[in-house]
Amino acid sequence: MRILLTNDDGIFAPGLTVLERIAARFSDDIWICAPAEEQSGAGHSLTLSRPVRLRQHDARRFSVSGTPTDSVMMALREVMPGKPDLILSGVNRGANLGDDVTYSGTVSAAIEGALAGIRSIALSQVYAQEGMGDTVPFAAAEAWGERVIEPLLGVPFAERTLVNVNFPAIAPDEVKGIRVVRQGFHDYARGSVVEGTDPRGYRYFWFGLHGIEHTPGHATDLEAIQDGYVSVTPLQLDLTHNASLAAMAERFA
Repeated sequence: MRILLTNDDGIFAPGLTVLERIAARFSDDIWICAPAEEQSGAGHSLTLSRPVRLRQHDARRFSVSGTPTDSVMMALREVMPGKPDLILSGVNRGANLGDDVTYSGTVSAAIEGALAGIRSIALSQVYAQEGMGDTVPFAAAEAWGERVIEPLLGVPFAERTLVNVNFPAIAPDEVKGIRVVRQGFHDYARGSVVEGTDPRGYRYFWFGLHGIEHTPGHATDLEAIQDGYVSVTPLQLDLTHNASLAAMAERFA
C-alpha cells in the first residue's frame, strides 16, 4: 500500500513525525509532501498569486511553499511515481471539530485527496489548554491511530467523502473507545479577538478559539471528545441543501 502523508502544521511538525510512525505500521511505501511552514486555518485554499516552490529533503520527503491543498496537488502531479492508495493528513496540533473543519488545512488536505478519488483521512490531537505550543502531547493519537485507521481501510468510502478523526486530550489508557458520530456545531460567539501593540506602537489583533460547546442530541464529535472517546466522522463534499431545491426553484419559475 502506497501512503501519502501531509499536514497543515508544516514539514517539521511533531504531529507529522507521529503520523509517520503510525503509517509505518501499515506500509513501508510512505511519501511525505507538506507545507514548508505552518498553514493552520488555511482551509481549502490554493496558491494562485505567486509561484509554488518544491523542495526535496530526502528520497520521499518534500515540502511546498504553499498550502495543504498545494501540497497534495504537487504530491499527486509532480512528486509521486503513482497514485497513492491512502492519504493521511495530520496529526494536527489541536482539534478539528464541528464547523471548524471548514477552516482546517488538515481536513482540506484530505478534501483534496477525496476530490482525486483517493481514500483520505484527517487526524487531529485535541489539547487541554491554550498556549501549549510544541509541548502538546500526541500520546493518545499515537496509541489509538492504528486502531482507528485499520477498520477504515476495509470500509468502502462513498465518492467525494473523507473521514475526520479527533483524539481526546487525555492519556491513552483513559480513552474510553471510538465513537462514529456526526459533525457538531460550535457557538459562533465563542471566538476571541486579542488586541495588542507591536514594538513600533501599532495595534494588532490575534484570533483565538476557545472551549468545546455541546450541541443538541449528544451524538456529535464535540460530545464524543468531551466524553473521552476518539471521534470518527464521515464528511461529504456535496454542500447542496437538497430540501431547499424545490422551494427555491419555485421562486424562479
